[in-house]
Amino acid sequence: MPPRSGGGPAARRGVFRVAPLAGETTWSLIGRIATRYGLDVGALLGCWQWGNHRPRHEGGRLRADAEVLLDPVGRRVLAELCGVGEEVLARALPAFRQEDPKLAAPETEQLTEAGRALWRVGGAAVGRPVAVGCGLCAARRTGTAGVRVVRYVPRWERVCARHGRWLLDADADLLAGGGEVLEFLDLRELPEVVAARRRWGGVARRAVRAGAEPERVFALAHAVVARWWEQALHWEREEVWPRRLHLVAGGDAGGDLEWWRIVGRDAVVFPEVVAVADALLDPAMAELVWVDSGGERPRPLPADGAFCRRLGERVGRPWLGPLAATDFGGPLTSWMGSVIRLRRGAGGPPGYGNDPWWLRQEHQSATMAGQLRVLGKEKKAPGSGRMWRAAVPAEERALITSTIASVEEQLLQLRGVQTGPAADVTRRLLRGLGHSAALIDNAWRRTALAAANSGIPLEEVAQWAGMTTDALRDMLAAGQEDDG
Repeated sequence: MPPRSGGGPAARRGVFRVAPLAGETTWSLIGRIATRYGLDVGALLGCWQWGNHRPRHEGGRLRADAEVLLDPVGRRVLAELCGVGEEVLARALPAFRQEDPKLAAPETEQLTEAGRALWRVGGAAVGRPVAVGCGLCAARRTGTAGVRVVRYVPRWERVCARHGRWLLDADADLLAGGGEVLEFLDLRELPEVVAARRRWGGVARRAVRAGAEPERVFALAHAVVARWWEQALHWEREEVWPRRLHLVAGGDAGGDLEWWRIVGRDAVVFPEVVAVADALLDPAMAELVWVDSGGERPRPLPADGAFCRRLGERVGRPWLGPLAATDFGGPLTSWMGSVIRLRRGAGGPPGYGNDPWWLRQEHQSATMAGQLRVLGKEKKAPGSGRMWRAAVPAEERALITSTIASVEEQLLQLRGVQTGPAADVTRRLLRGLGHSAALIDNAWRRTALAAANSGIPLEEVAQWAGMTTDALRDMLAAGQEDDG
């Protein structure tokens, strides 16, 4: 007989044994228990006293990455339902022993046989990314076809080599064509992604031998490659990533390219992430950074440096070196700076250390769920349906990009001029800052004009710029006259 909701422990004791899977969310296990007994999962909710409501997305759909926290009595109830000891559940379920002050019963209140339960968002409760497990592997492990498992899975374990699948984040509201939920990407035509998963094991062991935490090495490499991914839209010589993206999209991502670029990014760039992680752990690559910096006779890192040139070759793009070398202010140049300072025995900038694997918050790659939320809001905004590259002429985009790069270079140069007589330093700083301000104003005006010309209402642009519509209209008109 299936377990009955409510009642004493005997009424909840399960007939079938439902074993947890490693890294599974507690809510996923509860769902599988219900499936095993042919019940709707809601029929089991009465086994606990709930302190809040199940998490939902902004649109109202229930979140697949929901997690459940239980008090000691509630944990015992779950163990009875699935017929597995609490110690086994504690080893398999990352959230099983998770404490929460709201689960503590007041001294004046008697403990109930049902136990207490709280809903939480999985990633926030445990601090790990949550993914939808491979359905074919779950069916093989549980003996139940069509079962859905949600697990805490780091990004380097998202490849199911057995079935050629990339496991997608569970915290995103992924609806593919026809309204079906998208749980994985097909990698059967991308053997290089599966091969990269096997190579990562060796890279992780190399990281441990070097005294670095593999997850931190991976996070830094992922941030470097994710930054390249955003820039790759301007790389005319890039052919590998577009091919992979179309394949994971089922043959053609053109119908909704921006959406697929978000959903497919981690799978498409995974081989390069592993290659970059491997390169950053290589002492020979660190030596190239030292040579490029001038060694004991410091000099600015050159655009044709040996390190970035070799890094481009290691990711299969010999032409990438100068582009990576001139990408100032990113995670790669921060890593290079740490390597150089460690070699020289110099301290880092105020507030920053010399740990090469420390990833600044501003360098962390955006999550898929976060990007999709932004994309959804942008599509609802007037005039935002067209992509920037399609709406703005290439010449104008090139001018804006060039101006921003000039500002970055100018500001980087100013960081090194704060030595010498006060008058000289002040003169150089003020002239440099004045030039940078003029460049920023030019980029600001060109961006606003490009947005207006692409069909975005001037009222929207003015709001984003923090100006009145009339003031923005006058400024753009004056700027067009000056350009003419």
